[in-house]
Amino acid sequence: MTTGKIQFAEWQGSFVLKLVGEIRLTLCSALDATIEKVFSARTFSSIIIDLTETRSIDSTTLGLLAKLSILSRQKTGLLPTLVTTCPDITRLLESMGFDQVFNIVREVLPSFEQLADLPEQDQSEEVVRAKVIEAHQILMSLNDSNREAFRDLLSALERS
Repeated sequence: MTTGKIQFAEWQGSFVLKLVGEIRLTLCSALDATIEKVFSARTFSSIIIDLTETRSIDSTTLGLLAKLSILSRQKTGLLPTLVTTCPDITRLLESMGFDQVFNIVREVLPSFEQLADLPEQDQSEEVVRAKVIEAHQILMSLNDSNREAFRDLLSALERS
């Protein structure tokens, strides 16, 4: 099974997240912790999420990225930038309504040499379940299509 990783860098008030490979639930605790870190910073000027090397991305990760956008708009009034060059990933983002909550760029940005892998997070099953529920609630709030697509999953998660 191919694994993925998430890298992070901060440079002069800009935060960069790069998602590489297959991005799954196992990386979400580290991503959520990094989102909290970004928004606890006193100032920042931009957030860039680089998906140019992402092969697949699960719905929990998408929900956390939507959370990042919502927090960015609340704190700064700015939409984060999502960079994608893969047509399949771009279609997925657009189908989830991400073109409404992100600036989507379809060309490669300069590389950031300071990127470092996010550390793994050891979380209890209950904490992970709560993050999955929150991420899907956020996705569902983006549009009616998402609400319909994830309603049954969310109901099942909330009952378990």
